[in-house]
Amino acid sequence: MTNTSDILRLACEELTRLTGCPAETVSSFERADGRWRLTVEVLELPRVPDTVSLLATYDVEIDGEGQLTSYRRIRRYERGRADEHVR
Repeated sequence: MTNTSDILRLACEELTRLTGCPAETVSSFERADGRWRLTVEVLELPRVPDTVSLLATYDVEIDGEGQLTSYRRIRRYERGRADEHVR
């Protein structure tokens, strides 16, 4: 599988299955040494209004065959809050 959009879509689908939370977007990705590394934003707790929903950022690794090999949550945040260092 060499199509980048397919790799990203399948990785998000697998992460959703594993965490039980919907993956919303891939915020970054890179390919090195035949492996893929993605940063994925996931909706962990929907709230009303949506601006206070709880999201999380996950690091995801995919092998050369397109199989998810690892993931870990690296951050949780409210949707409406920007990082303090972002202007």
